[in-house]
Amino acid sequence: QAPLVESGGGLVQAGGSLSLSCAASGRTIRNYAMGWFRQAPGKEREFVAGISWSGDNTIYAEHVKGRFTISRNNAKNTVYLQMNSLKPEDTAVYYCAARVGSRWYASREYEYWGQGTQVTVSS
Repeated sequence: QAPLVESGGGLVQAGGSLSLSCAASGRTIRNYAMGWFRQAPGKEREFVAGISWSGDNTIYAEHVKGRFTISRNNAKNTVYLQMNSLKPEDTAVYYCAARVGSRWYASREYEYWGQGTQVTVSS
């Protein structure tokens, strides 16, 4: 089983909302900064949002700022991504991962990737 398990994806109309969860399995993530990435067909995996280990600091990609909110509950070993005002261009497989390096935006700075959850936004 993958160290992280994403859930909550689905099909939604443009303007709708989805709430994604990322639960750790057999590993604690409370000491890690965490990130959400996404990958659309034919495109590279891109950074979406990140949160510090304490939850005090968050960072967002420009194209989701103001629409998406990342949060975490270390007691539950879970990270969340609330997505509002969804657009068709948000369609992708969404992944969470633990940041082991120093840069938010580079996927190679992350480990313990989950299998991803599909988000499809219809126009």
